Amino acid sequence: MTRRLVDNEDPDRLYIVTGGRSRATEVTFDLVTLIVSECDPTPGMQSEHAKILRLCREPVAVVELSSDLGLPVSVVKILLGDLLDMGKITARHPSTTRTESALPAPEFLKQVLVGLRNI
Repeated sequence: MTRRLVDNEDPDRLYIVTGGRSRATEVTFDLVTLIVSECDPTPGMQSEHAKILRLCREPVAVVELSSDLGLPVSVVKILLGDLLDMGKITARHPSTTRTESALPAPEFLKQVLVGLRNI
């Protein structure tokens, strides 16, 4: 049996990183939730939290963070929950629901279709 990369991680280290927690708080992040840092890391901050804040200066998906940090997604979700509770990050799912008023008017779409046919 071959060992996966995650299997090589020291379980004691993961226990310390998460403070013994095995699940994130009630806020659930999925793999494509975009994370953006709202501030720079502060002195004395947990090193993993500081790395997340540095990596998320631009929007980054949870799965990308997991890869960049070399940590399991479940651990990254716990850390993100901590940062969200502290107000240090913003989380947004990329497929937000559009209201009907935000959709283009049917007449506009018809004009676009006519224009495309004329090309």
